[in-house]
Amino acid sequence: MPKIGVIGGSGLYSMPGFTEQKEVTMDTPFGKPSDNYIVGQLEGKEVAFLARHGRGHRISPSELNFRANIYGMKALGVERIVSLSAVGSLKEEHRPLDFVIPDQFVDRTRGRISTFFGEGLVAHVSFADPVCPQLAVTVDTACKTAGVNVKKGGNYICMEGPMFSTKAESNLYRSWGMDVIGMTNLQEAKLAREAEICYVTVAMVTDYDCWHSEHDAVEVTDIIRVLTENAANACRAVAEAVRAMPSERACKCGSSLQHALITDKKLVPPDIIRKLEPIVGKYFQ
Repeated sequence: MPKIGVIGGSGLYSMPGFTEQKEVTMDTPFGKPSDNYIVGQLEGKEVAFLARHGRGHRISPSELNFRANIYGMKALGVERIVSLSAVGSLKEEHRPLDFVIPDQFVDRTRGRISTFFGEGLVAHVSFADPVCPQLAVTVDTACKTAGVNVKKGGNYICMEGPMFSTKAESNLYRSWGMDVIGMTNLQEAKLAREAEICYVTVAMVTDYDCWHSEHDAVEVTDIIRVLTENAANACRAVAEAVRAMPSERACKCGSSLQHALITDKKLVPPDIIRKLEPIVGKYFQ
């Protein structure tokens, strides 16, 4: 069972270096994930890879089945997720080809489902610190070892998309102190916390959004050129992170539901317990 999961964002649809790899087709109570999981050996450890937008980039950010993607990772046995994501920079200091490991998120999405709970089982999970601190340190060190310019810490604002920001929006987010802007990672972080999976985002800067006077019209063709180089850097960083991953988790992510399930256990519908068995099963034994 793979204990490490990797989610590849725009420009990263496979993970070079896998050996003994196989495709795992998953069907979850929430529907199908974005693609088959690729499970194999990387740096001597079992790893599961998922292309967030599907191979060939077929799924828009607003169409992503985040619950199925994270549920599938949990069902495979994954305990840690390294999520790679293309982002725009909202600060001069974060240049294209730089990586940022944010430790906070702000939500500007609309109507996305960001929880596994409901239908008779209520949970209120702590999310003050949405990124696993142990995993963030491991990945930060791995990026530096891989020769990538990386900044640990910062604010990721998650917008709905798929259209990029207006200049007014971009400057508003800058005034809020945001570091990078993307369209996908907040929902993943929330669901990973509910699933008691350690989670970290590697935000790969492709452009300066539209606030920068020299980059005021972001074009997909410009971004794709940077994506290609970012993907190569990301693969090196992931390999280093997997190699250095501690065998034991020294964080609270693995027990985030311990004090979060508020519904009287006697009143929880049995079908909901079965539906969420990989996530809540240990609390209903």
